[in-house]
Amino acid sequence: MDTLSDILSLLRPQSYMSAGFDAGDPWCLRFGSFEGLKFNCVLSGSCWLEMEDGPGPVRLEAGDCSLLPKGRPFRLGSDLSAPAADAAEIFAAAPRGGIARYNGGGSFFLVGSRFMLNGPQADLLLGMLPPIVHVGGERGRETLRWSLERMRQELREPLPGKALVLEHLIHLMLVEALRLYLSDPASAGTGFLFALADKRLGAAIDLIHSEPGRRWTVGELAGRVGMSRTAFAVRFRQIVGLAPVEYLTRWRMLLAADRLRHSPDAIATIATSLGYESESAFGAAFKKWMGRSPRRYARDGAGGRDSQAFAISGESPGLPGSGDNRHRHPRD
Repeated sequence: MDTLSDILSLLRPQSYMSAGFDAGDPWCLRFGSFEGLKFNCVLSGSCWLEMEDGPGPVRLEAGDCSLLPKGRPFRLGSDLSAPAADAAEIFAAAPRGGIARYNGGGSFFLVGSRFMLNGPQADLLLGMLPPIVHVGGERGRETLRWSLERMRQELREPLPGKALVLEHLIHLMLVEALRLYLSDPASAGTGFLFALADKRLGAAIDLIHSEPGRRWTVGELAGRVGMSRTAFAVRFRQIVGLAPVEYLTRWRMLLAADRLRHSPDAIATIATSLGYESESAFGAAFKKWMGRSPRRYARDGAGGRDSQAFAISGESPGLPGSGDNRHRHPRD
């Protein structure tokens, strides 16, 4: 499995279909705070999108998509100076998976969904995205054209299996939008997502994900992707925001946390599969990272946020360093 698929599978995104939205000009809606990731695609017409306390308005044309990962209130409208209606009231009046209409409709059509991501690992994806991810342009519209047309048909026709088709289409469009965003040179940033768009770094991250329990060395990873050890280490930290050692450790902890919550595997089995020489070594590393023992983490279940956010970018003071000899790391 490739790395992006790996991450999205780990996060177990669940989509909650809002409905289609059909508006007649002029119109403006205000959306309140939300959890997870908001995903909108414009099927026809155009509008402005503005995040409260965020960047300036973004113009969305037919075929454009937007990802809103920060949960902040926002406005959407043909005219942002017009009085804003409460989006919750407008969509509440629509049938589930149906179409909400405003001002008679006819000028603008949008389909939207909200994705809930699994537990604290959600910060892995949401933490490195900007407040508004705009996916547009001719290339983006061409890539999403088929999905958008299928979405329009499913919303307008009450066919059997409609809910399941809509769910799969919206997942497909989310992945396509992330692909388009990452491949746009203007989207360059820091974090593993952006490294995936780099051919050599992406290949190195794929290697780590394919064998997380292997005793990878920086030199071995560099050699496998055709770079010198020094150039690889510098570029990896520059783009990912972490040394290869730290990235491997964090990925191991993400996998461990997921298996503790969602698999019947014994702690000793999880420890061995992730390259730890003993259950006690794994337990010490996990407690440093998560602030609690593996056994307690599994017992506590999925309720509440964990003491340290899982984010494969940036620094975390609780992370065991490469000098910790209780478990195995790649050697610098």
